[in-house]
Amino acid sequence: MDLGLKGRTAIVCASSRGLGKACALSLAREGVDVVINGRDEKVLTATRDEIANATGARVTAVAADVGTSQGQDALLAACPSPDILVNNNGGPPLRDFRELDRSALLAGVVQNMVTPIELIQRVVPSMLQKKFGRIVNITSISVKMPILGLDLSSGARAGFTAFMAGPARDLAQHNITVNHLLPGMFDTDSLRNSTGRMAKMQGKSETEMAAQRKAAVPARRFGEAHEIGEICAFLCSLQAGYVTGQSILVDGGLFNAV
Repeated sequence: MDLGLKGRTAIVCASSRGLGKACALSLAREGVDVVINGRDEKVLTATRDEIANATGARVTAVAADVGTSQGQDALLAACPSPDILVNNNGGPPLRDFRELDRSALLAGVVQNMVTPIELIQRVVPSMLQKKFGRIVNITSISVKMPILGLDLSSGARAGFTAFMAGPARDLAQHNITVNHLLPGMFDTDSLRNSTGRMAKMQGKSETEMAAQRKAAVPARRFGEAHEIGEICAFLCSLQAGYVTGQSILVDGGLFNAV
């Protein structure tokens, strides 16, 4: 299927590895010029070269922290009027909620709520002028299915989802869509790190902990990053112009609801 994206431009945040990288790769395969982002310049450069060589797309790497105004400025300097914005960012580490002081709470809210809202605010004006925009926010299954120890991440991402519910409907008349992807357990560095922390907390080996987590998924496997990337690309397509304001679970059936 031709998604009608050739010649479009995209900013994909936190895309040097994992789910963000998969989204950038899927968009580049559709002929989108992508700006990728990360804080480790060596990893970011390798990812840029990998995506460019695999797709022939123009890939620009911007080493920056998107949680800062300087980082956001750098992204928008590289792509002043993107057609597509993919918001993605890591979350606060696994911690007991009683250990979170005010500073940690505010940092988590900035990371997973304030930062994506700021980026949306900055790209929407040019999207309005073009009468086209696709915004995809990668959040987490924890928005619908809270995970003990990730309470701050769950709360901030849920707040972001609720915040954008109104703007998503307002922007729809301008052919700008806003959707959320809620990944479950995907085979990424982030999952392996959290599995290691859980194993330590429960006195188990990492192999035992991974098997336990995998067994909880009806699909009996962890997701693969490209599966998120392909869904992201479709949500950015011309064909998905009537899909907006949605929170789409990609979790192998883990969240048990109709």
